[in-house]
Amino acid sequence: MSRYSVVGSAAECEPGSNGLVLHNRLGIKDPAVMEVVERDLLLDLYQTIIGNGTPTNRLRIKDLIGWHRQWLGSVYAWAGKVRTFNLSKQGFAFASAHLLPDLLKAFESEQLARLTPFNPESMDELISSFAHVHVEFVLIHPFREGNGRIARLLIDVMACQAGIGPLDYSAWDQHREQYFAAIRAGAVLEMAPMEELFRQVLPGSTDDP
Repeated sequence: MSRYSVVGSAAECEPGSNGLVLHNRLGIKDPAVMEVVERDLLLDLYQTIIGNGTPTNRLRIKDLIGWHRQWLGSVYAWAGKVRTFNLSKQGFAFASAHLLPDLLKAFESEQLARLTPFNPESMDELISSFAHVHVEFVLIHPFREGNGRIARLLIDVMACQAGIGPLDYSAWDQHREQYFAAIRAGAVLEMAPMEELFRQVLPGSTDDP
């Protein structure tokens, strides 16, 4: 798992995985196998959260933590726990661990409480809200792994509340450097790149990044 730079026990990998798979409850050593397991469990989580009717309540941080625990709790001991260590990727540092309680509290009051259940009055409001929520959650990066996927699930729940979701993120997966650039731009409050990425994944869009 060389995607992230971590110090301490949180960086421990599964013995025999050549440092490519985090220590897990299932003893999985092959990253390809782990990718399938995480993907299938995420599909199950989507079915639970969205498939049986979109949540109409105001979301809270405890909901997102619960989603993470439901998704990865059978795989990792740290699932559903806010990280207590610093984390970086390709030289880009996410929020410092000691700031996470205050950042998550602010995210709940300034984003979740204000925007869920989501009922935007215009397409511009929808896209702007998606961009701000997604970038802010990814920059906070509260979990050891899976932050981007929980961020997408959050947006998909909001999109369903707005009557348009879930979204198709395949274009993002095909152009990951463009996505990472949009996150970095969002870190300095430049949201236009992420707003453009959301325009590309909205239902009915045929744009190619």
